[in-house]
Amino acid sequence: MEVIRPQRLELGDTIGVVSPSSPVASICPRRFQRGITHLQSMGFEVIVGNRALTRTGHTAGSIQERVEDLHQMYANPNVKAIISTIGGYNSNQLLDQLDYKLICDNPKILMGYSDITTLLIGIHTITGQVTFLGPAILPQFGEFGGLMSYTRDSFERVVMQSKPIGDIHPSKHWTEEFLSWDINDDRIRERKPNSGLKVLKSGVAKGPILAGNIGTMLLLSGTPYFPKFQGVILCLEDDEDESPATIDRYLTQMRQIGIYDQIAGLIIGRFNSKVGFTETDSLESILEIVTRGYDFPIVYDADFGHTDPMMVLPNGIQAILDASDCNRPQLTILEPAVL
Repeated sequence: MEVIRPQRLELGDTIGVVSPSSPVASICPRRFQRGITHLQSMGFEVIVGNRALTRTGHTAGSIQERVEDLHQMYANPNVKAIISTIGGYNSNQLLDQLDYKLICDNPKILMGYSDITTLLIGIHTITGQVTFLGPAILPQFGEFGGLMSYTRDSFERVVMQSKPIGDIHPSKHWTEEFLSWDINDDRIRERKPNSGLKVLKSGVAKGPILAGNIGTMLLLSGTPYFPKFQGVILCLEDDEDESPATIDRYLTQMRQIGIYDQIAGLIIGRFNSKVGFTETDSLESILEIVTRGYDFPIVYDADFGHTDPMMVLPNGIQAILDASDCNRPQLTILEPAVL
């Protein structure tokens, strides 16, 4: 399938904000508004979906209401990008209700992460459009002081310029500190030095990026929205509610359904320490076991996932992962992600 790039985002353009899954935006209105205000301070117009601040039980409105918000953003010719407020658990409810012809006819930047993986991967699989694993309104744009500089630089580099993205360098610092939103999130979070990408298996891989949340991506197995894995550089992340046991389970399922037979390389985003990896129950040991018998390159502790800052990863865009030098692994995105 042909890769379809959306138009690049320019200053003055309009960004649509939606809540396809969790109703957290309705629970943390100050944090939400701070994210909107930051987008505006960056030079963008913002349209908030009619149901973005709705709460219906554990979701931000009914299935139909959330679908209507997305459809309205795709149908609005002034909207150049659509960014999710946050993830959640149930964006997969929308997949069989979406108007894919409308989406095909109106390619736009669609961005989020975590549970929004189902929309990013599902829409990419059905339409061929480039979608973007990247910052969301509440956790990143709503940060005290706005987007961290590394996240902002990646956002501008990937969706605001139509030239090859190039080498992706690691952030200098990172944070996993939790400050309760709308309660005590009125300071910059504590940051730690970042030691950068680590190599588990050396080698070189070239292929299109496919990025998402591990558990959420696997929800699509057996559906029309499950992606093709042949030759991809697979980029996986997950949240602090997981454990070594559940990460092992997900990665084992990927082995058993043949994903490792197909991919060119594997990049794992940095995990929050609450996941609980230890010396005797480590990510490295789990990866060694589940990928035994395979020789594709594997790196981990990349700048995406449920810590900050985070890079933006464009689904469907060609990249090279060079892990031939264990001391200097490098991800290079070879193409522009937008027109």
